[in-house]
Amino acid sequence: MDDQTQIELEAAAFRRLRQHLMEDRTDVQNIDMMNLAGFCRNCLSRWYQEAAAEKGIEIGKDKAREMFYGMTMAEWKANYQTDASPERQAAFEAAFKENVTDKG
Repeated sequence: MDDQTQIELEAAAFRRLRQHLMEDRTDVQNIDMMNLAGFCRNCLSRWYQEAAAEKGIEIGKDKAREMFYGMTMAEWKANYQTDASPERQAAFEAAFKENVTDKG
């Protein structure tokens, strides 16, 4: 497989993941994604923002998040976010520290 085809296939798979999280599985909470997989929609938006910055393209945090929520963060929270139990919140804090915050 040539490099361009690989890039196109990876981009298509990424777009499908984004669609899956934005449209197909709005019931899946970020806190559960972080607790189980060590990343969430916010991580995806941050990675996108960081990749853009490496290319000299500045995308604000809110705009990057809109790209992964399909709406503003406030709209997403109002429409889809549910309350998390204290146990889920504690697990999230541990997962966030392990996977997101700077370790060093």
